[in-house]
Amino acid sequence: MDIAALSTVMKQGAVMQKVDLAVARKIMDTAKVNGDALTKMMEQSVNPNLGKAIDVKV
Repeated sequence: MDIAALSTVMKQGAVMQKVDLAVARKIMDTAKVNGDALTKMMEQSVNPNLGKAIDVKV
């Protein structure tokens, strides 16, 4: 293999690695946003009076 071909292959490998890293970062950012939204939704749904009393008829 000549030097030019080797250089091209190495450069393609480096580009693919950078793309993989960018995709992984984007996935992590999306997961964080989704997690934050879920946490906020759960905090808003809390009702401290729910489940304290039960109506029973016999």
